[in-house]
Amino acid sequence: MPVIDITEIPALGLTDKNIIGLDLGTKTIGIAISDLGWRFATPRPVLKRKKFSIDAEQLVKIFSEENIGVAIIGLPKNMDGTSGPRVQATRAFVHNMNSFTEIPFVFWDERLSTVAAERGLLEMDVSRAKRADRIDSAAAAFILQGALDRLNRLAQTAG
Repeated sequence: MPVIDITEIPALGLTDKNIIGLDLGTKTIGIAISDLGWRFATPRPVLKRKKFSIDAEQLVKIFSEENIGVAIIGLPKNMDGTSGPRVQATRAFVHNMNSFTEIPFVFWDERLSTVAAERGLLEMDVSRAKRADRIDSAAAAFILQGALDRLNRLAQTAG
């Protein structure tokens, strides 16, 4: 499972595959799945974190069930663009996934994704309790939608 740049995805020929978006938290992993046309990101239930091997096995199962060709994972950079401990943890997580899957991963700058997800949930008048349960998957959908929009812009300039 290599780490690739988003610009490399079109050359992979994954037209029959979905893309997954992941928001890696300490207690949960937010999940969103694209449609086959790579236009829309749909939030899915979060994955409650246990230990890495269990989390990895559950993700691989989701990859298989959802026909995933590539994973977009949020890279939680600091607001000034520097990398902190959470970036290192995310990179280590992806590196450790090497022994579980061949699915390529793309790092996606996730600055403000949780803020945007929270704002979206507030606009939909989702209660505080339900927001807590949905925020990570909403953030994953925000991350994935940004990547899908970028892929669609790449396709427009190439075609």
